[in-house]
Amino acid sequence: MRLQDKAILITGSTTGIGEAIARRAIAEGAKVLVHGRDAKRGRALVAELGDRAVLHVDDIADPAAPARMVAAAVAAFGKLDTLVNNAASVERSNLATTDLALFDKIIAINLRAPLLLIKAAAPHLKASQGAVLNIGSVNGFCGEPNLLAYSISKGGLMTLSRNLADAMGRDRVRVNHFNVGWVLTANEYEVKIADGLPRDWPDRLDPATAPAGRLIKPEEIAAAAVYWMGDESRPISGTVLELNQYPVIGRNPPKETK
Repeated sequence: MRLQDKAILITGSTTGIGEAIARRAIAEGAKVLVHGRDAKRGRALVAELGDRAVLHVDDIADPAAPARMVAAAVAAFGKLDTLVNNAASVERSNLATTDLALFDKIIAINLRAPLLLIKAAAPHLKASQGAVLNIGSVNGFCGEPNLLAYSISKGGLMTLSRNLADAMGRDRVRVNHFNVGWVLTANEYEVKIADGLPRDWPDRLDPATAPAGRLIKPEEIAAAAVYWMGDESRPISGTVLELNQYPVIGRNPPKETK
């Protein structure tokens, strides 16, 4: 049990990568505050995970939500060892379509909420000499043309991770960061259908996009997260780790075909 008795708050954990991390954390002995906006789905997941999982339904776009979420975790478990900032809004927008309302919404969810969650959690993480794991995206380096606001938010999250790793190190609080590549979640599957791809699109991937012949699974991100959520990674902090199928920076993909 690599996370035995750790108290972990995972945002956006009723689906996708967050759900996979919650499931793996429970399997590794942790207690998990499961967070999401869909109460019905959350209750079903917590019932499946058992008595070491507690549900908190909240909208992290509300600036008061982070304090409520941290308070709920501490009330449920008596402490907080790890905060995983996973929740994010992946909304399509480019330069022409990114208006003020959309930009503010994306920043509020993807960047402001993680900042406020860390701020609310800081005293508890200092007491437990705990950890923060921020789930970012390879889009934080540049991003696709139709993910402008999202990419900006993930670039900001990467800087936040590095800044706070430096600032919180003397309090023995570690902050690390994943830049995740293309992951096949249930939501991503439906988004690509809405974008016009055929229903079997995961089986038609360009080798340049998915050299392994498939996309990354949420469970594979969760497996990597275990090390960074627990004590095995102590005292490492400030790491920004790409979880992708190929190098992000400087890549020149092979031109040959099979």
